[in-house]
Amino acid sequence: MTTWDLSQTKSHILICNGSSCKRQGAEELTASLREEISRRHLNTDIHTTKSYCNGRCQDACVVTVYPEGTWYKDLSESDVKPFIQSLHTGQTYETKESLHFNQEGFQPVNDTIAKGMPKDLEQKNFKK
Repeated sequence: MTTWDLSQTKSHILICNGSSCKRQGAEELTASLREEISRRHLNTDIHTTKSYCNGRCQDACVVTVYPEGTWYKDLSESDVKPFIQSLHTGQTYETKESLHFNQEGFQPVNDTIAKGMPKDLEQKNFKK
């Protein structure tokens, strides 16, 4: 296993590769994001992690950026260049922003559906 030096990392992108996101092209999106980061020589600044379900399946493909705590929805390969440019310049990619973190939690942006299944209900229905 590799242990990366993240001491100069400015953005950490979590790319959902759960089943709903995969059906919407998450594997291709993951590859395109990584290729664009490499093409721009931003590997030191931007780190990516391929994750499983992030619990926002209606928003597939879901990408989350930290430390800002910004969630993005409906990302596709056509969003890759402007999305990476926005991270590189410290901007929010507003056209696909879905949730933004503030002191009260994750707040919906644009037409994002805020409500979903309560977390306590989800835990009861989780299959072991």
